[in-house]
Amino acid sequence: MAEITIGKEDFLKFREFFYRKTGIQFDDAKRYFVDRRLAERIEATDSRSFRNYFMLLRFEASGEELQTLTNLMTVNETYFFREEYQFKCLVNSILPEITTQKKDSRPIRIWSMPSSSGEEPYSIAMYLLEYWPGIEKWDVEIISSDIDTKILGQARRGLYSPRSVQHLPKNLLAKYFKAAGDGFQVSEELREAVEFTRVNLMNQADVRAYREFDVIFCRNLLIYFDDLSRRQAADTFYDALHPGGFLCLGHSESMSRISSLYKARKFADSVVYQKPKEAR
Repeated sequence: MAEITIGKEDFLKFREFFYRKTGIQFDDAKRYFVDRRLAERIEATDSRSFRNYFMLLRFEASGEELQTLTNLMTVNETYFFREEYQFKCLVNSILPEITTQKKDSRPIRIWSMPSSSGEEPYSIAMYLLEYWPGIEKWDVEIISSDIDTKILGQARRGLYSPRSVQHLPKNLLAKYFKAAGDGFQVSEELREAVEFTRVNLMNQADVRAYREFDVIFCRNLLIYFDDLSRRQAADTFYDALHPGGFLCLGHSESMSRISSLYKARKFADSVVYQKPKEAR
């Protein structure tokens, strides 16, 4: 690769632009990571300089290059049954409360955001099939979204390394996966149970259609946002939830430090956050 210099002012300019577009902010410790990926795309697009490339990012009508760069800049590393205690909370406490209070027969709707490579939404589907008796009575819709179009394609294919499935019980690995090369592929049953969509959480046009969810999983995403973006995400999820709906965050995240809109609920397996039942 030809030597391409990204100056400090270039880094700061790009950081502010990327933050406004995605809500993700890179601190100085990520400078090498960011510079390397910018240099890769400058060369790939034959832009020859940061200035030319930045003009492309800002003014390309299709937004294709911004999406390509976003795919490179987002980190997607997870595994099946990560933070399993929340899935236990889902089947033992959250869903029983929701179904007890439901006054209609509409499907239960669950939103997993971000999808990453699909381990979380497929884990949710498996958990419901294996451990929730209500699955025999209730229809469930699982929608999983991400800003990264490349990772969404990977999630739809459902191909995983042995590392991704290392925490799965052997009986579930045998039941819901088949060997594929050096790894495993999720069964067609699970792949059909999840709808994958591309969403930028910071873009109101993207999230406007996401409404009437009973449960939202947004785990280990808000740690990449600053306070302003976290509040915007909290508002978006609040609007997306039914009154009485639940929001599940990562173990190191707390909605109480972000927004006063939610009520913390402490169940046997996990603390989650609820939109008040009387909310409009």
